[in-house]
Amino acid sequence: MTTSLTFRPESCRAAAGEARKALATGRVVERIRRKDHTVWNPEPVEIANRLGWLDSPRAMQARLAEITDVVEDVRADGFNCALLLGMGGSSLAPEVFRKVFGQAEGFLDLAVLDSTDPGAVLARAERLDLKRTLFIVSTKSGGTVETFSFMKYFYNLVMEKLGTDEAGRHFLAITDPGSALADLSRERRFRHTFLNDPEIGGRYSALSCFGIVPAALIGIDVKLLLDRAAAAVADEFAGTDGQMGGAVLGALLGEFAAQGRDKLTFLFSPRLAAFGDWVEQLLAESLGKEGEGILPVVGEEIGPPSVYGADRLFCSIRLAGDATGEAKLEALAGAGHPVIDITITDPWDLGGQCFFWEMAAAAAGWRLAINPFDQPDVEAAKILARKMIAEYREKGTMPAETPSLKGEGVSVYGLVRTEKPAEALAAFLAQAKPGAYAALQAYLTPSPEMDGLLQRLRMRIRDRFHLVTTVGYGPRFLHSTGQLHKGDAGFGLFIQFTADDPRDLPIPDELGRPESALTFGILKQAQVFGDRQALLNAGRRAIRIHLCGDQAGGISRLTAAL
Repeated sequence: MTTSLTFRPESCRAAAGEARKALATGRVVERIRRKDHTVWNPEPVEIANRLGWLDSPRAMQARLAEITDVVEDVRADGFNCALLLGMGGSSLAPEVFRKVFGQAEGFLDLAVLDSTDPGAVLARAERLDLKRTLFIVSTKSGGTVETFSFMKYFYNLVMEKLGTDEAGRHFLAITDPGSALADLSRERRFRHTFLNDPEIGGRYSALSCFGIVPAALIGIDVKLLLDRAAAAVADEFAGTDGQMGGAVLGALLGEFAAQGRDKLTFLFSPRLAAFGDWVEQLLAESLGKEGEGILPVVGEEIGPPSVYGADRLFCSIRLAGDATGEAKLEALAGAGHPVIDITITDPWDLGGQCFFWEMAAAAAGWRLAINPFDQPDVEAAKILARKMIAEYREKGTMPAETPSLKGEGVSVYGLVRTEKPAEALAAFLAQAKPGAYAALQAYLTPSPEMDGLLQRLRMRIRDRFHLVTTVGYGPRFLHSTGQLHKGDAGFGLFIQFTADDPRDLPIPDELGRPESALTFGILKQAQVFGDRQALLNAGRRAIRIHLCGDQAGGISRLTAAL
């Protein structure tokens, strides 16, 4: 076994032993291997047809010849760049693989677009050599609004530049059989369409076509990646039910969550840092529902024990020989916080880690008595956003909001207990109850500079209020942590950051036609309002801070005010 799993202090080791016994008593691992839906629910709905991930590592071996042929054809035709258009489970694994492994010589460079922010779309469009770019349209349902908007925009761009006959050759689709995208890709003569196993949910699809095809395009040894995943499957299901594998970890996480330690804080080897975004989506969307939840905390700098409450547990995922953060983890364990250490041999073991964490999510769902394969609260924000868009199309304007406070480069929307805009964030955070967390939702153009500004703000919040903090760019997080935000126990404090878009872009109504009734900016605005209203409808506390003019200066001033 290439994954080493250890626990500290002794109380955590003892709890892991009890988790193992509970799994064995319920024959949980054996039943998962047999795809027994009663592990989670007496009814099979959205379970029995969501267990294809158990077979992915072996099943995908049979698809490698098809994938290799397509990759070689793409390279032979001179493509050197790929832009993946997707959201959530369709985009996160490819992004991880690109960041961890890089681009092999002679293969395609890969970028991912998963933001409806006009600045993000433009940043990609203006850097592309369309003649040498392959667009990967990736969506399980075949109808994700963001993905289809990206596809229509870039298809028309390619068609205008290279002509109708050439456009389809620059597109490749990954979707489920029978989806709207599968039909459209045939009509528009896409270069190739990979039909994925429909019994694999989006966030469990890293080891299916959704993850493996983009990985092959950038030159990753996908056979080795799948071999490591298959070895993890064999390790998980070999020998005694409940051995120290992903299922034990998941049962342990569920047990700690039931005791109030539901903020799982990660530390990674620097080379593996990108893996955190994939794990975050898997755990948040699988386990945040029905008043339960395990909040994955990714990217937060590890501090001294004094800044943490009794709702924390910690997990390191590090390469063999890497002692990153060891002194801090030792101090945390010494103070009584549970610390789980995972060591892998090399980056190729991420194939095994994908399966390991999928098993952990499945077992945690069993312990918490929830279905880890559905996402009942995700649709709420989508419905409200669609309603907002329908009103816009009817009236030609978005609903106007009146700020509660205005000044100092910001406008604040929502209930606040202060008269000074600079103090609004502190007043909002002061409402925190035990077990609370603060989620920064940035509907802003992603950039390294903005990453740094948001990181400084979240750390200031943690150190002043001793609050768990998370950061997500919108609308990307709607397909990740958005389910947990509305489905967990309800202690979250949600801060939306918005700003005016200096430039906007039309979304074509149809492929190949210039007419447009909607822009990316309006779509993003509808998603902002839809998500905030969904949070309020679910009894959550949320405010919106609109940055006027200098976005960087606005966030810096908010940080300084804390």
